[in-house]
Amino acid sequence: MEMAEATVVRELQSRAADLRRHIVSIAEAQRSHLGGSMSSADLMAALFFRILRFDASGNAHDHFLLSKGHAVHVFHACMVELERVAASELPLSGTSGSRLGGHPTFRAPGVEFATGSLGHALSVGVGMALGEALNGSDKRTVVLLGDGELQEGSVWEAALCAPHFRLNHLIAIVDANEFQASGSTAKVMQVESIADKWRAFGWSAIEIDGHDMAAVVDAMDSAWNAQQPTAIVAHTVKGKGVPGVEGTGRAHYTRLTPQEAEATLASLGTTR
Repeated sequence: MEMAEATVVRELQSRAADLRRHIVSIAEAQRSHLGGSMSSADLMAALFFRILRFDASGNAHDHFLLSKGHAVHVFHACMVELERVAASELPLSGTSGSRLGGHPTFRAPGVEFATGSLGHALSVGVGMALGEALNGSDKRTVVLLGDGELQEGSVWEAALCAPHFRLNHLIAIVDANEFQASGSTAKVMQVESIADKWRAFGWSAIEIDGHDMAAVVDAMDSAWNAQQPTAIVAHTVKGKGVPGVEGTGRAHYTRLTPQEAEATLASLGTTR
């Protein structure tokens, strides 16, 4: 990479580490959907601090839908970094009186679609992208899905529509961490080969290591300029960055002990 690009990658890696630190503050305070938030932190850092465009008031110009709504903690962490949510609010997520829920709700800033039920957001994204295309707008629509979520038939109905309507401003990103609530996707319902499925539905598909920030940036830049809807299949590790928990079924929904939180922060280059 050129020096300027390498600098961008380092900055985004630092952002991803910051997002993971915020997530740890929640997971130490309560049982939470740690795994999917940690696995998608690199993707979210690249999206919110390089790809998605915001206006002068801080409002989103492009559309972002968190289809895998259980990963809401990383979204709220992005809102902290954008100074729309206070870090002190994070440990109180989902408690009485908090505007931050365990899934995206309209009480929190930046939410365009409440995604408590999985499998719906790509259909909404298709509608948004079609509307923008009919208006001649340059706005793009990005939908972040989980690999377990691809077991939902509604995802593939939406996937059929996007190439038919030539929605080249639509990007689907799959956080393929190989786990869902009840176990590994391989045991619950096999979804591989994910990239081949998207290509069969008429999408351009890019397969990457979702923790390789340079690859993440290159894939998103490519998708941003594509002439057809693009799916980015990002292979990730559930609970990435949490020693002894990452890559396990426990990572999906858990509470960290103070010792586990301390070890995680240390792995992220931070001490309390």
